[in-house]
Amino acid sequence: MNKLLTLCSFLIFSFSYLIAQDKISTASQIPILAWYSIPASETTVARYQEMKDAGITHQFTGFPDIESMQKALDVAAKVGVKMVVSCPELKTDPEKTAKRFMNHPAVVGYHLIDEPSMTQYPELGNWARRIQSVDKNHFCYVNLFPIIADSPRLGTSSYREYISECAKQIPLQFLSFDNYPVFKDELHERWYENLEEFADESRKAAKPFWAFALTTNYDEDHVTPQTLAAMRLQVYSNLAYGAQGIQYFTYWSATSINSPSVEDQRGAPITAAGKRTVVYDRIKLMSEEIKTLSGVFLGSKVVWVRHTGKGRIPIGTVRLTTLPEQIKVLETNGAPALVSLLENGDNYFLITINKDFLHSINLTFYGDDTVKKILKDGSIVPASVYENSLELDAGDAAIYMFPKNKK
Repeated sequence: MNKLLTLCSFLIFSFSYLIAQDKISTASQIPILAWYSIPASETTVARYQEMKDAGITHQFTGFPDIESMQKALDVAAKVGVKMVVSCPELKTDPEKTAKRFMNHPAVVGYHLIDEPSMTQYPELGNWARRIQSVDKNHFCYVNLFPIIADSPRLGTSSYREYISECAKQIPLQFLSFDNYPVFKDELHERWYENLEEFADESRKAAKPFWAFALTTNYDEDHVTPQTLAAMRLQVYSNLAYGAQGIQYFTYWSATSINSPSVEDQRGAPITAAGKRTVVYDRIKLMSEEIKTLSGVFLGSKVVWVRHTGKGRIPIGTVRLTTLPEQIKVLETNGAPALVSLLENGDNYFLITINKDFLHSINLTFYGDDTVKKILKDGSIVPASVYENSLELDAGDAAIYMFPKNKK
């Protein structure tokens, strides 16, 4: 009888706990931008709704003229997607173009250039100031090269100078860079060095940064990075370093059916023929995770980022040697992982990311009774309800929370 009463009490408690289970706040969300998005010829409500259904909040693609830009903005406004203005008239007459679009409900910013040289910064700064003389409420957007670009393309031999001078010379609300580090069966050795330097220079400039996840094929090496595991690894690594916006490259295939480009971008979420691929469903899942977990990452400040694993850790990174006092054990058992401590509101968030996008790893973790685990649906549960030894899926992240002021 006593055993039966104990079991009943436990079940009642468990049911009550589940009913009252807290969730992380999602009042706002990390922006998700579709890069090379719906072409002008496909401007319909159905296409834009399809994109929104995949979790896209912002859209960028170049339009051939101002009228096609206007049409796309009008359609985007109907479904609630924001757009970055990009058309030839923005360059030839920035003031007039900004004045035309500045009060449009779908406008979020103005695209200036992708991957400029540092020698172009003075001209870009003048262009941005001309736009902002009319519209100070929407951002100007410049996307920078990755760390692997050579000096002639960067316009300098120092990648840090390339970033810092962009922040100084061009009036931008945030910085952005692209890097596609996932190859067939390995990561590029300089990706995390890129994140270290870009995040650090962004902090020095007091500007947030946005980063990319590859969602298409574009050369012989990048033929398998559009798996959910590879996208998770890129997205969560960017967020763990403090990224405040995620960009998908690309949404629509940049490969023409009749004239394939040098960068053969087949395998995008939407093909050149306008059909969905399996990647569409994957970015929809990825976008939902970003939205649900925005309460962890949006507005967060990076306390530190560390790396684990046997042998050499990535160039420019720091090995994990100490943990917050609330965390008693965190072991990846020799596997390569990224561990980030973020501060957001009244809480700290400890993020552990499996850097292997092909295989799961074993994570050993336990903390004191203040430590909670954040689930993919945003639920907050005591970390103690899980075993101390857990399997962390390929490319995935385990997220824990504990208060800044220990009680």
